[in-house]
Amino acid sequence: MFLQRTLKKEIYGIGIGLHSGGKVKIVLKPAPADHGIKFMHIKEGQQTLIDATAENVVATNYATSLGKDGKVIGTVEHLLAAFYGLGVDNALVEVHGDEIPIMDGSAIPFVFLIKTAGIVSQKVSKKFLILKEKISVAEDDKKIVLEPNRFLSIFCLIDFYHPLLKKQSYNFQFSDANFERQISRARTFGFLKEVEMLKSHGLARGGSLENAIVLDEFGVMNEEGLRFANECARHKVLDCLGDISLLGMPLIAKVTAYKTGHALNHQLVKKLLATPEAWEVVVPLHDQPSAKQLEYEFPSLAGAEPQMMVS
Repeated sequence: MFLQRTLKKEIYGIGIGLHSGGKVKIVLKPAPADHGIKFMHIKEGQQTLIDATAENVVATNYATSLGKDGKVIGTVEHLLAAFYGLGVDNALVEVHGDEIPIMDGSAIPFVFLIKTAGIVSQKVSKKFLILKEKISVAEDDKKIVLEPNRFLSIFCLIDFYHPLLKKQSYNFQFSDANFERQISRARTFGFLKEVEMLKSHGLARGGSLENAIVLDEFGVMNEEGLRFANECARHKVLDCLGDISLLGMPLIAKVTAYKTGHALNHQLVKKLLATPEAWEVVVPLHDQPSAKQLEYEFPSLAGAEPQMMVS
């Protein structure tokens, strides 16, 4: 579990872009150790390599977009959450268009692609960002707090003026199995009035009841209903994981998020990276001996094995 991971083979998927409404092809490819997650924007015969890092975030309105040299790839968070949730550290994603396809609005189609391609361990240890001091960001009544912890946990609470979304929450303890079962199937959501407004401005042209939970004033418009009673709060956890992945390494901390969104998530990541005294990078020197440690838990921080190198 402490070794870096990549894909066993390449695999492709095709879907609809949420905002463009056009078909987009993505190709997921294996990558060497310490490569990280990178996107290759391919369009009109031009190729632009964009690292999945916080410094390349160019927009956070309604989704997280990465860009470089004027080329932008939108809606990256669900795919990034799938990589993060399954512990994949290194991959190259070729994007034949300007955004990652929305698929069904969750991360489960990307989980399927990644697991179909297969995941292999590499001969280089992961690097973990271990929080040492409390960090927080806030905007109006929205807030995210990071606190030191022995594994990654995320508590998200949403509070909308809507009968289904009043103080809905979910508390998630990270493991790849927990991610797949509890988080990956949670779909993005929006309000009917908001969707109509976006479409009037030329956005969300690919949005439909097939790739999002849509709520009117009284309830869910999707005929099949919700996948979880608190699906919307779970999706906020998914988005948070995707945005946190832009740290470039797994985070070990307790995350408490109140009414958060992509913009505030990004503010938190930027503040954390700008406060190096609040964290340290830990590199395990050999694999964790206990098969029970499935949540990136670090007994070594309490003086037990395994040995680690701090950089």
